[in-house]
Order: sequence, then C-alpha cells, then structure tokens
Amino acid sequence: MSPRLLHSSRLPMATDRRRNAVEDKQELATTIGLYVLDEISLGKAAERTGVTRWEMEEILQQAGVELQFGPQSMEELEDEVDVALDLE
Repeated sequence: MSPRLLHSSRLPMATDRRRNAVEDKQELATTIGLYVLDEISLGKAAERTGVTRWEMEEILQQAGVELQFGPQSMEELEDEVDVALDLE
C-alpha cells in the first residue's frame, strides 16, 4: 500500500462506532439524567445506549458528569448493604 493511499483511506475507529450507536440523542439525554440521579448504574446506562461500559464512561466525562463508583461513605455502604439484605 502506498503512503498516499494510507492517508486517503480512513479506517473505522471505536469512537466512530460509538457515535453511530448513540443516534437517539433524546434517549442519550434521558440515560445521562437517570445516571446523574443515581437511578441506573454505569453498566445499565451503557446497555441503554448500545455502547460499552468504557465508552459510556467517556461519554459521561465529555458531558461533564462526575462518575459514580460505588458508595462514597460508610453510611452509603451501610445503606447499600441494607437494601441488598432487604432490611429496613
């Protein structure tokens, strides 16, 4: 392959796939909102938008959303354990 041909041909990249996968902007906005409100997890957000978890992280970061990785305090951890054990 000549160098000229390499520069003129464009290979698809992962970001291209993501841009194509997230075509429904209203669904994306709703998904981001649900994530921000802590209604859905990062994995569920990725599933709803048809991208990988890592692509969803990038989308959220580009949108200025702070990523949520598990409980941020002992109280939050205890709340999650109570919910998991169905304790009130």
